[in-house]
Amino acid sequence: MTSSAAALTISPKDGATDVATSGALKVAVAQGTLSAVKVTDHDGKEVAGTLTPDGASWTPARHLDTGTTYSVTALAKDAKGLEAAGTATFTTLTPANTFSATDNITDNATYGVGMIVSVTFTKPVKDTKAVERAITFDTNPPVEVKGHWFGNQRLDFRPQDYWKPGTKVTVKYRLDGVQASPGVYSTFTKDEPFQIGRSQISTADAVGLQMKVERDGQALRSLPITTGAPEFASWSGTMVISEMARVTRMNSATVGLGAEYDIADVPHAIRLTTSGTFLHGNYWADSFGKSNTSHGCVGLRDVKGGSDTSDAGWFYNQSLIGDVVKIVNSQGGLVKPDNGLSGWNLPWTTW
Repeated sequence: MTSSAAALTISPKDGATDVATSGALKVAVAQGTLSAVKVTDHDGKEVAGTLTPDGASWTPARHLDTGTTYSVTALAKDAKGLEAAGTATFTTLTPANTFSATDNITDNATYGVGMIVSVTFTKPVKDTKAVERAITFDTNPPVEVKGHWFGNQRLDFRPQDYWKPGTKVTVKYRLDGVQASPGVYSTFTKDEPFQIGRSQISTADAVGLQMKVERDGQALRSLPITTGAPEFASWSGTMVISEMARVTRMNSATVGLGAEYDIADVPHAIRLTTSGTFLHGNYWADSFGKSNTSHGCVGLRDVKGGSDTSDAGWFYNQSLIGDVVKIVNSQGGLVKPDNGLSGWNLPWTTW
């Protein structure tokens, strides 16, 4: 019986252990072309791969998972069509040093059209490209979603423009096997579905002292407001609702303003920035539509204890996390893109 001249090589070798999750797996042939390569994990799930145009080698399309046994079966043919076969089984490394990720998404929740997915990593990331490639977005209708790094432990994602109302999104984490920095791997894999609700965009005018609320492009209501006093001017720019609380304590010491205020029961508190900008109910002042008297927040008329029929209560009940709030005509300077979910202030080319 004539044997094939095709010489198959499978790396790593059969029985190998502690195999690297990237760069180690390769199937190649000399004096022939690969006709089939199949790599499966212990659950039978197949690993996608890429065959070179000349059919001489195959490599996986993505990194492998940690602590996983893989089986390789390969077939090749020589110039006469005679077939050669090869098999191997190997196991990837189990890392001693790991990192993981958390984000601001709740499974199956509904968010506003300005929602930015913000991912925080438990350890600094050196290979940012590898980590970013391992987080993908499935969207319906389709839309391109890109990431932007703020430092080496925060990665935010958004589309070029606000999401279309009704968009269904699934964030797919395939970080298992990704090496963030030398010797530091993730074992994290998860799918997180959410959806985009209606469009609500509100514009707070620090000069006109009104906030216009638009729903799906139509004017919904205009509310009298107060914004930051001259010495505490509100940030300007596009912000996104990131948290909501029917009542919260606000203490100026927590935002670097000393003993300016300490209010135990601020009603209808809607967070706009990490640094402490809120849109909230105010029962202790009567400057709405008249003058700017706050310490940087946007204040709406309310009563002690909060009322659903007050301006603040109405707006709170109309709002979703992910809704857009713009502050215009303020002297406070443009909000930084990493201050809360303010990444819409970065142009897409920079993002």
